[in-house]
Amino acid sequence: MKIVVIGGTGLIGSKLVVEIKKAGHEVVAASPKSGVDTVTGEGLTEVLRGASVVVDVSNSPSWEDAAVLHFFTASTSNLLQREAELGIGHHVALSVVGTQRLAQSGYFRAKIAQEKLIKAAPVPYSIVHATQFFEFVQGIASAATTGDEVRVPSALIQPIVSDDVVRGMLPVVLGAPLNDTLEIAGPDIFRLDELLRLHLAAKKDPRQVVVDPAARYSGAELSERTLVPEPNAWLGATRFEEWLRGTT
Repeated sequence: MKIVVIGGTGLIGSKLVVEIKKAGHEVVAASPKSGVDTVTGEGLTEVLRGASVVVDVSNSPSWEDAAVLHFFTASTSNLLQREAELGIGHHVALSVVGTQRLAQSGYFRAKIAQEKLIKAAPVPYSIVHATQFFEFVQGIASAATTGDEVRVPSALIQPIVSDDVVRGMLPVVLGAPLNDTLEIAGPDIFRLDELLRLHLAAKKDPRQVVVDPAARYSGAELSERTLVPEPNAWLGATRFEEWLRGTT
């Protein structure tokens, strides 16, 4: 079958394209680089024609509140409209564990809006909620840095490596629509401050991690379990410390 991966040149998309090919399916990596603009609709009908599944792993180029909301609502609306017109039978979207609990954040309000559009559309769907990627822990530290301190709340987090995100998504992409949400996460739970200390120590980064209950995460306050999945989540096998050793 033909599978179109929107955002197919990004971190997750490029790896997913490889695995879909290995599984013996036709796959197209669609992105602005390939002439497909989901926000304007340019090139969408052409690339989606003949597809059985559309996988959306795209992300907004800007996280400013209005820009990110426009990106996810316009892009998702255009995709779902074309899919319905072309009779495509499965829309798969990658989102984030805890999205519904992070409405204080402009980014996550946009993801909530995206998921509402998917659930209201006539196209059968599957939504995959992943926890934070190992590869983005450095970015969390940077966003939380003031001077030589990294200030974060001591909330729980259960990060996952991007390769395991792809392993968790692939059966969903190749299977029947769930018309529901699947959570995927890494094997271990950390305190956010503990995770950042491990990362900074491995990178020989001298910044100090300070627990600050008032510190925000993507603009939102965190409670103890905001960022962790329910107990029945699909778990990857790669441990954070193991991954760190391979990247230092």
